[in-house]
Amino acid sequence: MSLAGEVAAVRAGQPNSAALVGEFRRTHVLMPVTNDSLMSAELGGIRWLYAFTDEEALAHFAASRGSEPGTEWPYLTASGARVLDVLIPAIDGPTGVALDAGSEQGMLFPPVAGIVPDAAALDVTATALDTPDNALGGNQ
Repeated sequence: MSLAGEVAAVRAGQPNSAALVGEFRRTHVLMPVTNDSLMSAELGGIRWLYAFTDEEALAHFAASRGSEPGTEWPYLTASGARVLDVLIPAIDGPTGVALDAGSEQGMLFPPVAGIVPDAAALDVTATALDTPDNALGGNQ
């Protein structure tokens, strides 16, 4: 199923978190740029990077922010995997992704284990990261 299909399944009350994150990782997203940095917002102590599935979703967001129709916003294209695995860990502080913000298909990918690397996840403690595998239930 496509990313749009996985989001629709969540909206229909049939979520499959692993499939949703997997499709996000395989999808290339558009990330608007302003003043030489990625556009984001902060809410509740978390920085949310804006990412869009296509130019139409980005244009809808731009219009909701007061941009004149036809105004082009510069953006970068990146795979969801690169956003989650490389970009988010490089940013200071907790960071998640707001996909298609401002639309009915909007979806948040918070900075938690299973979405971002453990080192960037809010729900993984530094102690757990430093604990040997056998203390976490691994076999040795």
